[in-house]
Amino acid sequence: MSSDISSSGGKPEGGSPQSKAPPVSQPKFWNDPKKRSLLFQVLLLAALGFVFYTIVDNTLTNLEQRGITTGFDFLTREAGFGIAMSLIDYTEASSYGMTFIVGLLNTILIAVMGIIAATILGFVLGVARLSDNWLIAKFSAMYIEVFRNIPLLLQIFFWYYAVLRTLPHPRQSIEFLGSFINNRGFIFPAPVPEDGFGLVVFGFFAAIIASWVIARWSRKRQELTGQQFPVFLTSIGLIVGVPLILFLLSGMPLGLDHPELKGFNFRGGITVIPELMALWVALSIYTAAFIAETVRAGILAVSHGQTEAATALGMSKAKTLRLIVIPQAMRVVIPPLTSQYLNLTKNSSLATAIGYPDLVNVFAGTTLNQTGQAIEVIAMTMAVYLTLSLLTSFFMNWYNARIQLTER
Repeated sequence: MSSDISSSGGKPEGGSPQSKAPPVSQPKFWNDPKKRSLLFQVLLLAALGFVFYTIVDNTLTNLEQRGITTGFDFLTREAGFGIAMSLIDYTEASSYGMTFIVGLLNTILIAVMGIIAATILGFVLGVARLSDNWLIAKFSAMYIEVFRNIPLLLQIFFWYYAVLRTLPHPRQSIEFLGSFINNRGFIFPAPVPEDGFGLVVFGFFAAIIASWVIARWSRKRQELTGQQFPVFLTSIGLIVGVPLILFLLSGMPLGLDHPELKGFNFRGGITVIPELMALWVALSIYTAAFIAETVRAGILAVSHGQTEAATALGMSKAKTLRLIVIPQAMRVVIPPLTSQYLNLTKNSSLATAIGYPDLVNVFAGTTLNQTGQAIEVIAMTMAVYLTLSLLTSFFMNWYNARIQLTER
């Protein structure tokens, strides 16, 4: 017997169509997380904008009431004061804009010198602390614990007042190899290039480029054949040998301006003021203690199996450290090392405590006091340190990305 009811749904064929599901109602504005978070962000930005506008408006109003003009016209006015050390020509008749440049160059100089010295000393101490020699390891540990736990400002005072300022006066200077050391600084003969010295300079830079090309060629050669090339010794030979040979072939085109004692001070030569020496030594020694611990942590982060494998292959400890451990440790060392470089650059502003003519001392100090342009001077000073820090971070991040492991 046939049935009029289908087996699938139990409803007669040709029945009414199924009813549609009711439409889903949209959530209200306050129940939508995305719209609610967007509203909060807009309100926060509006509040910050209002606060910023209020600060600027109050500042301009107060300056106007006190008759203080704003702008950067003061940079063209005559400074009228001398600076103890300048890498460019500067006199009291120079403008305030020149004081900014002088302070900027002095800041960059101490930062670069400190980074180089602290890096070299820090790496040596970091490796030495892991040495098998008990005396070397303990000496390194003692150095780190002592110098990183003494405030930097006190170390600057120690090197300046307790060491350098106690040196004899110019008439009783300590002399050696035509150079002099006294409480006015370190004075040594100044090189005076003569005709033909440009060829020596060209040879120096050409040797640097040749060393870079050899290093790249050696790396590719080692990846293909496994054979090593003495890149370091070859580079040293090129950088030292090529300029030396050109110097001798050119008839030694370099004279010396020897310092001479005239009156109560020396004239001629190059003088490294004690403020620069004290600040450089203190910054380098202090920062090197932190870099040493960073290097030690990076080395310990490398698997011990890497060292055992190198020993099994018959590699010496020096080659194992240089070719296997250090390259892998650098991937751990670089990020905290960047922070130490930034700290050193910013800590150089403590130079004002001993009178080193850096940007803070010359521009944010003397120039600000004489012109009264506090907003412009402080803004320019802050912009300089921010720019230097961002450039340092950019370079170190670029280098860190280059040495990171990449999957093939």
